[in-house]
Amino acid sequence: MRIIGHIQDELQARTFADFLYVKGIQNQLEFQKGDGWAVWISEEDQLSPAGQLLDQFRTNPKDPQYQKQARNAGDLRAQEDKTQAQYRNKIRDRSQLFRPLTMYGFGPFTFALIAGSSIVFLLSRMGTDFHPIHGLFISELMSGHRDWSSMLSEVRHGQVWRLFTPALIHMSFAHLLLNMLWLRDLGSMIEARLGSLELVLQVTVIAVVSNVAQYYVSGPLFGGMSGVVYGLLGYVWVRGRLNPASGLFLHTTTVMMMLAWFVLCYTPLLTPLVGHVANTVHAAGLLVGMTWGFFSALAHR
Repeated sequence: MRIIGHIQDELQARTFADFLYVKGIQNQLEFQKGDGWAVWISEEDQLSPAGQLLDQFRTNPKDPQYQKQARNAGDLRAQEDKTQAQYRNKIRDRSQLFRPLTMYGFGPFTFALIAGSSIVFLLSRMGTDFHPIHGLFISELMSGHRDWSSMLSEVRHGQVWRLFTPALIHMSFAHLLLNMLWLRDLGSMIEARLGSLELVLQVTVIAVVSNVAQYYVSGPLFGGMSGVVYGLLGYVWVRGRLNPASGLFLHTTTVMMMLAWFVLCYTPLLTPLVGHVANTVHAAGLLVGMTWGFFSALAHR
């Protein structure tokens, strides 16, 4: 920014500044004792044309063209302010939509879950060979899962990790990627605001409840972190709305998108793309998360 000259009269200086603005030359005025009003030009490449216009102005500052064009400056500034406000609103909307990603960093337990899921995915040869990870399914018994006397026999014999580990199993790269992206955002948000221990507790309870529900409905052949993701979604959504001081927040568009996907998974439209969907995991996880969020909000009022 450089000075191109001074104008003694304030009214003339402001008229000339508005005239330059209409011409597309960004400028500022600054009063300097003894010299009058200094005209500063913002862009280096506009110094020469601005200087020529100042010389012309000084020869006849009362020329009607200056007054006429200066009157348009107010309308132009108002339009520019409106455009800038609309732009800022768009940026703010996008930042709110992706707020978890940009504000909360990467929680350590969230990272551990993502790393564990990725390792399991590689051990299963990217979802094509589950023999190396057969001990992670909730059960290896393919029949009798509706018979309470034979349910979860491995768990009842001490293999309690099976209640949780189906959440680490993913059937395809798309399945893994989508779940990990949502887990990164929601998990990191909860860790940043409430601590890692809170997230460990939530993930464990949501995973166990949703896995057992899915097992009872369809048997042991299922996997994925989506039950946990929907549980965390439900928790953040409800807790954030009822208790804004918690610092938890989800943009309404984000919630609607996830709920639309939830409903879509119950239709046959997605079967050609993702195969069989463990909908009970989604429903149970969402219900547990929303309930947890509701009672947590009540407890912190």
